[in-house]
Amino acid sequence: MSVLADGHGPVAVLGGTFDPIHNAHLRVALEAGEALGAHVHMIPASVPPHREQPLASAAQRMTMLELALAGQQRLLADPRELERAGASYTVDTLAQLRMEYGPSRPLVLLLGADAFAGLSTWHRWRELFVHAHIVALTRPGHGGVFEAELASEWYARRVANLAELGDSPAGRCAPLEVTALEISASAVRAALARGGSARYLVPAAVDDFIRQHALYGS
Repeated sequence: MSVLADGHGPVAVLGGTFDPIHNAHLRVALEAGEALGAHVHMIPASVPPHREQPLASAAQRMTMLELALAGQQRLLADPRELERAGASYTVDTLAQLRMEYGPSRPLVLLLGADAFAGLSTWHRWRELFVHAHIVALTRPGHGGVFEAELASEWYARRVANLAELGDSPAGRCAPLEVTALEISASAVRAALARGGSARYLVPAAVDDFIRQHALYGS
């Protein structure tokens, strides 16, 4: 698969509310980027259509993401959904990235296994494959169980190894085992609401920002 510097290798996308960004988000993004030889656009959702709305503001979540990504080159803080009105539909984000990167650059949407399992409920979900490949991030020893419509797409589009995703711009899918860090944003928020600490669950700069701004009841 092409290397980062040649301008022709894959570009990956990882979205989420990032409320707040935490170390599990960062670790899976880094591992996926390394496995793909890709930069990873980390994109906070403005109005997520499939989950509860964020507690921190868009500006606060973007600042926390930028703090978390400082000093490294592979992971990119991308504000495009925060700058777009209305619900943050992934298909619109991928269509925009496809226009920016052109018709031949491989784009890869990274989804946690749980998110992928619910893909058939997403807005215009079949169009996602028009714009990008999809990689399901799984824990070691855990496969996916999908409803019939999604399973049909999965088995028709699945490739044997990640390198094959570099041979076409979109339309395929693959699993990728990543380190299972049992951290969730909801658990981080709950710990802070109890008066506990988020240290070692989030980057130190993010922890400092949370406390400086008294977020999540800290």
